[in-house]
Amino acid sequence: MKKIMLIGRTGCGKTTLTQKLNNEEIKYKKTQAVSYKNRFIDTPGEYVENKIYYRSLLVLSADAKIIVLVQAATDETTLFPPKFATMFSKKEVIGLVTKIDLGNANVERSKRILLEAGATEVFTIGLNDEKGLEKIRKRLVINES
Repeated sequence: MKKIMLIGRTGCGKTTLTQKLNNEEIKYKKTQAVSYKNRFIDTPGEYVENKIYYRSLLVLSADAKIIVLVQAATDETTLFPPKFATMFSKKEVIGLVTKIDLGNANVERSKRILLEAGATEVFTIGLNDEKGLEKIRKRLVINES
């Protein structure tokens, strides 16, 4: 079974998303190391926050079919440089904007950041956004083969 790798800064919602997609109770837990849960590879934020770990992201991506770049709509900056996705040659790279339901969210800025980073399509989700969750769930399952 091919895996889905989540990449994003600390606190952007990778672990919460994984818990929601796995129908688990939401418990905040800072990811200290790479976590493999069902089909998901949840990477610590430090892996994108420190360029020295980019090689680790490349190695981890060998097991993944889809790379999901996660950007919180509340972040005014990004750690994804333009064309970041090109380092994952022959991998599908999609974007996900989280925290769209918060007051200081700027969804359009976050979508633009992810597209510039190389995501081929971008999804959005809020904490209790069942519609957004269903869209991302369908997108990830469609590409299971």
